[in-house]
Amino acid sequence: MTEKEFSNRVREAGGTAYIVGGWVRDQLMGNAPNDKDYVVVGLSKEGFNAAFPEAKLIGNAFPVFLVEIDGIKCEVAFARTERKNGKGYRGFDVSAENVSIQEDLFRRDTTVNSIALNLATGELVDPYGGKTDIEQKRLRPVSEHFSEDPVRALRAARQAAQLEFWVTDELIAAMGQCRTELQDEPAERIFGELKKALSSRKPSVFFRVLQQADLLKDLFPEIYALRGKTQPVEFHPEGDAFEHSMNLMDRVAAQTNNPVVVFCGLVHDIGKGVTPEKMLPHHYNHEIKGLEVLQQWNQRAKFPKLWIKSAALVIEEHMRAPLLKKAGKVMELVLLLEKMQRYISPADFCIIIAADHGTLPVYLERYEELRDKIMSVNGDMAPDNVQGQQIGEWLRQKRIQICKEWMEEKE
Repeated sequence: MTEKEFSNRVREAGGTAYIVGGWVRDQLMGNAPNDKDYVVVGLSKEGFNAAFPEAKLIGNAFPVFLVEIDGIKCEVAFARTERKNGKGYRGFDVSAENVSIQEDLFRRDTTVNSIALNLATGELVDPYGGKTDIEQKRLRPVSEHFSEDPVRALRAARQAAQLEFWVTDELIAAMGQCRTELQDEPAERIFGELKKALSSRKPSVFFRVLQQADLLKDLFPEIYALRGKTQPVEFHPEGDAFEHSMNLMDRVAAQTNNPVVVFCGLVHDIGKGVTPEKMLPHHYNHEIKGLEVLQQWNQRAKFPKLWIKSAALVIEEHMRAPLLKKAGKVMELVLLLEKMQRYISPADFCIIIAADHGTLPVYLERYEELRDKIMSVNGDMAPDNVQGQQIGEWLRQKRIQICKEWMEEKE
């Protein structure tokens, strides 16, 4: 069934089909749109079933059907209204009876996401000025109901990062009203928005907007703690550890859309947040302290193992990696990067090191060349008179020698 056939069947049954939300917004911005969200107005559940007997009902709190449109399994929701009756995102009474598209759009978060496209006529339904806000690159709440779902505060900050829009004072105030209920939100909802923000073009905006709304300290205290942690000006003219982390994260995000790698960039200096004031602007052993801070954060956030393993490697190695001169230490780090590449690739590790230090040492710049030389030797090549545990030491020394000769050649 094509989209046009879907729209015609809805209309013949007495209803109207719309595309709503982000797809419409992206079309208006000239960006490649994501998945389509369909909303139907004017039909009962029974009427929709009669028109689409092949559709599968998957919604519990309100009608949502799974329908194949243009060869893709798509969710088709009924227009609905929501009334706050408790805490968090589950604390709503939902009604999907005799709801207009304007009423459905009114319950959404920001005006740029509250635009609908009538599939039958091609007309835009934009009762809250979303198209104008897109043109002016600004984010505003649709209504005073914004703060009823507290995670909308993170979603708005994430939209600012993804769209690179500015945030109105009205929205900042609405986000601030989410503070109390955010304390009770499940860790997975907060992580979901963090992951999307780290996949954006400028993830630092996410954290800066949360700080504007006075939410950063509550949501991400480990990042908030970097504020005011001064650094040696000759190495960090950009400012404190927070500014450095934000700038580095954006440089990493400019080279990859992998949120795990961007997260590693975000947390590489996280240990500086616990540096005693009397030690500033120096941050001795912050890579060791950083591992402790990461684990404390993980107890609350429950990050995937992939994220924690990758971040721990970057935190532990980001200071010494650019400075290694001894062949044995270089060889050991190469083997470690090979071992850890199921979590973070050597290429992604190098993106972070280059963003932090400006350049790469030659062994990282030509990493694959050196790695292939080191790995060209294995224990099976040991002389016959080398046996047992001696094979391991022979292999280590042989690889160090290869590494040393390669580094001398490149000097």
